[in-house]
Amino acid sequence: MSRKNLSPAEAFGIVLRELRSRTDYSQEGLGHACDLHRTYVSMLERGLRSPTLDTIIALARALEVRPAEIIARVEEQLR
Repeated sequence: MSRKNLSPAEAFGIVLRELRSRTDYSQEGLGHACDLHRTYVSMLERGLRSPTLDTIIALARALEVRPAEIIARVEEQLR
């Protein structure tokens, strides 16, 4: 689902929330798996923060997807 006028951070948040919802992870559980605070995961999902490359890689590992898949999904949201 594509949404117009999103910032990259907002698009990343949408993708992260969709990927997390496919798992049994809560925001807290995902944060624990990635060594991130749950409030940071929440801020990422709400598009209030932009992740670093290290964070994208850690999230991808925990969510069992390739980092490139996350980026591709973000690009789709921005179209």
